[in-house]
Amino acid sequence: MTNELYLDGNATSAVLPAALQAAMDAMAHRYGNPSSTHAAGLKAKALMLGVRERARRLLGIGDGRLMFNSGATEGIQTAILSALCAIRERRALGLPAGELLVYGATEHKAVPESLAHWNRLLGLDLAVQPLPADANGRHDLAALRALAPRAALVCTMAANNETGVISDLDGIGAVLEGSPALWLVDCVQALGKLPLHLARTRIDYAPFSGHKLYAPKGIGMLYVRAGAPFTPLMMGGGQEAGQRSGTENMAGIAALGAVLQALEEGGTFRTHAELVAFRDAVADSLRQALPGIVFNAPFDGTLPTTLNFSVPGLSSKELLDLFDAAGIRVSAGSACSAAKAAPSYVLDAMGLPEWRSSSAVRLSFGPATDAAMIAAACERIAHCGEVLRAAPMPDGLVQLTAGGAHTWLVCDAASATCVVIDPQAALENRIGSLVQGYRVLARLSTRDGSGWPEGEQALALGARQLRRLAVGGGTVCYLLDDTHAFTGHATAADLATLLPPETLLCTASAQQEACCTSLRVALAQRPPSPDADVNLDSKALADLLRAHPDALLVDVREAHEHAAEGSAHGHAAISVPLSRLAGQLPRWLEPDGAQRPLVFFCRSGNRSASAADCLRRHGYRQAYHLAGGMALRG
Repeated sequence: MTNELYLDGNATSAVLPAALQAAMDAMAHRYGNPSSTHAAGLKAKALMLGVRERARRLLGIGDGRLMFNSGATEGIQTAILSALCAIRERRALGLPAGELLVYGATEHKAVPESLAHWNRLLGLDLAVQPLPADANGRHDLAALRALAPRAALVCTMAANNETGVISDLDGIGAVLEGSPALWLVDCVQALGKLPLHLARTRIDYAPFSGHKLYAPKGIGMLYVRAGAPFTPLMMGGGQEAGQRSGTENMAGIAALGAVLQALEEGGTFRTHAELVAFRDAVADSLRQALPGIVFNAPFDGTLPTTLNFSVPGLSSKELLDLFDAAGIRVSAGSACSAAKAAPSYVLDAMGLPEWRSSSAVRLSFGPATDAAMIAAACERIAHCGEVLRAAPMPDGLVQLTAGGAHTWLVCDAASATCVVIDPQAALENRIGSLVQGYRVLARLSTRDGSGWPEGEQALALGARQLRRLAVGGGTVCYLLDDTHAFTGHATAADLATLLPPETLLCTASAQQEACCTSLRVALAQRPPSPDADVNLDSKALADLLRAHPDALLVDVREAHEHAAEGSAHGHAAISVPLSRLAGQLPRWLEPDGAQRPLVFFCRSGNRSASAADCLRRHGYRQAYHLAGGMALRG
């Protein structure tokens, strides 16, 4: 797919054309420093004041403060520093200040980490206390009521970035009446999606981030209620009336102003009813495409622009990779923590089952989305469902990895039999979906040899046989014919007298081997290949294909990803998923086989690099990979 459908709006948004034009105009024609007193500076200052006044009206801040900054993280830091400095002063004067720093358990990580950071630096030694959430993602008001008399600062969200759950701000405000606590509300996901009249509330601090609503990255705002304590985070030139020093980001302010103007004038953003209809259409397409799908927050309490879901038997990575191949950009949760392979702490805090929190996907769109984009998204989601249903039953070896450990499936489609080796609890749903329709002969452990059927010398999987060999220390390995040995954590030295040198070792640990290796290579203790020419960019790939018309392009994404997008820029490609590479290796490594160039590719370049490295370490000098993957070629 060459034209992407961006459905990760909660992570960031595209820049509104009017905002882009406003930023360009500011840089080209209003480039003066707003602190300067000459005409160029006055033009910039007038622009900045106009944007601020528009923001004041839209947010209903009354006589509160509103300052521009770099975004929500800076706003959170400033608010927390201001609150903690005030708490320290109250304590020094012997005034009631509270002793707890309370934050919603589903808050963005910027909040608890900032609380811990400033609490430590200021030497306050206050207790940092998470506020529980219920199964629907709402704050537990009864728990807050118990904590409120001792709370010094309470931090909640207006709407959650992962689930879209809308907080009961009125209820929280009512609970905090009479409490000494200051109140910070993260309003990042609320701007343009929820009505805000901040001066009518008890909220003391509210940070905003422009790039969540069609402005560029690097521009944000912080609201501070009139009379709320304030300590600048940034000191220097005294900009923003001394509240935030540093020359203002005039291009960002101008762009944000264009977005706020669109909000105020109407016509650019969809109505709530339209957004609800869009969400319902997307949800229906997901239900049809992904049987068993579970939505992780009820729609009647969430932003209509956010859907968070899990699918039994499919990890979030598998779903993200499939959607990405189909040209749909979604995420596994907060973009700030997407690179960390861990369950969603937000869903964990809601008490949802582990499989849902570890396989969750977030699909989110902005309020400027139109019906054509939603219709296109529904079509592509339907296509994803089709390729999943059309995926053939696994045949041969399948490698599954979770938490740095490997699970192996040995499948024979002809006899519909399979064996599971070193199964992991975290992979049970995935294993179940893959072996559906198979007769599972055994679930084996290499650690203690358990699971082997009593009295059996070998297990027949069609024409292939699996035998058990004692390694020592109570551990075993399982030998599939003479080609593959499932060795658990056994070392090459342990196996040297048991196996032929060309046997491929399928380990239980990703630290031992990302894919598989041969006993010969493992005994040689060769480091990963240092060859620089293994990495191909677009030009190098084109040059190689011209020089070697017989080169084979190998898509190491899963079969359903290949089906969703099965070419590398117009060149035919075969599908050999990295999870199936161990079964393919013997054919490529035949001693008398011709080494035609193999070019591996995937979405990001990670899986293809592993495949090329595996081949190179086994002496296949014509193995390459597309550096950066398909993501950099679109």
